[in-house]
Amino acid sequence: MPSLTIVADAHIMAAESAFARLPGFDVTLRLVEAADITPQAVRDADVLITRSSTRVDERLLAGSRVRFAATATIGDDHCDKAWLAAHDIAFANAAGSSTGSVVEYMTTLLLELHRQGRIRIPETCIGIIGAGRIGDRVARVCRAMGMRVLVNDPPRARREGPEGFHRLAHLLEGADVLSLHTPLTREGPDATRHLLNAERLAAFRGVGVLNAARGGCVDNAALQDWLEADSRRFAALDCWEHEPAPDPALVTHARMAIATPHIAGHSLDGKLANTWFVYRALCRWLGVAPDWRPETALPPDPEPVRIPATGDPWRDLHAAATARYDIRADDAAMRAWQGQVADVRATAFTRYRRHYPPRRAWERAPVRLEARDPSLTAMARALGLRLS
Repeated sequence: MPSLTIVADAHIMAAESAFARLPGFDVTLRLVEAADITPQAVRDADVLITRSSTRVDERLLAGSRVRFAATATIGDDHCDKAWLAAHDIAFANAAGSSTGSVVEYMTTLLLELHRQGRIRIPETCIGIIGAGRIGDRVARVCRAMGMRVLVNDPPRARREGPEGFHRLAHLLEGADVLSLHTPLTREGPDATRHLLNAERLAAFRGVGVLNAARGGCVDNAALQDWLEADSRRFAALDCWEHEPAPDPALVTHARMAIATPHIAGHSLDGKLANTWFVYRALCRWLGVAPDWRPETALPPDPEPVRIPATGDPWRDLHAAATARYDIRADDAAMRAWQGQVADVRATAFTRYRRHYPPRRAWERAPVRLEARDPSLTAMARALGLRLS
């Protein structure tokens, strides 16, 4: 039986049950902290599985025997894919695995912004920047809530034709809120680093900026200046420049409506899906049939939560969403450590993500609406809530 040595980040969910045994191989699995994934640690590994905190590039892998590298995350800008391909190292990510979790985060965020009085959902025009797996589904949710939606995605517009897509300038002119759902890219005609920079923010006539994509897509210093210039403006960020120690002045800014520590995709089911996507990719590379199922690592579905009728459908929807994901708890947690020095803030940010409180996907966590309004029931289902 051939041997296979796997080095994996110790905080990949269910990594031991997924990767310790693979059909037809004598597996040696080493689970290590991200800080300990060094050139020496991976030198004799055949497979490397990381998260976003590990830079996977020539510095890490040159001289190693790694032939398969994967990241158990949606984003892969921390991986030098060109170098990996040039050195015949297979690569996989978990793109698409946490889509549902991020959409649930965004839905809850919009309902929370409505509750705070920063927007009125049915009267708001939202500009979706990036209409991939996540952005496209967020757009559908927004339309279901009665929002007007403007979509900007230049690569899709070139492939599919311009119908249904708008130039970024049109979003800056016509949207009340901008929501980013792009990868972070630094080169090419569609580079997204500082896509929202000082110049574009100055041209934006709306009032809100939301980012659950990558921190570097928004110039955070320019965003802070933009917030300072008008009391009507607000931001809500899950992704930040300079993670894991973003600027505390921005995090705690009076017009920062919601600040969370890069956990939009961190539902329990979403994190397990990350592992499942990478596990299947590894099995395909090895040419073996998967014999591990992610369901074995999940707890039982929670009992339904009763949502009393208030007579206000938006209040009922907010209560249903936050009963299953209280975004305000993540906001409060992140703000709590901002008075500390940078190293302490960075440690707290990383620890919170690694030991994130269990949050179940809505499809596994039912709610019971006491209001008997058929339109409310239809809306709840359109938002992805599971009704008991």
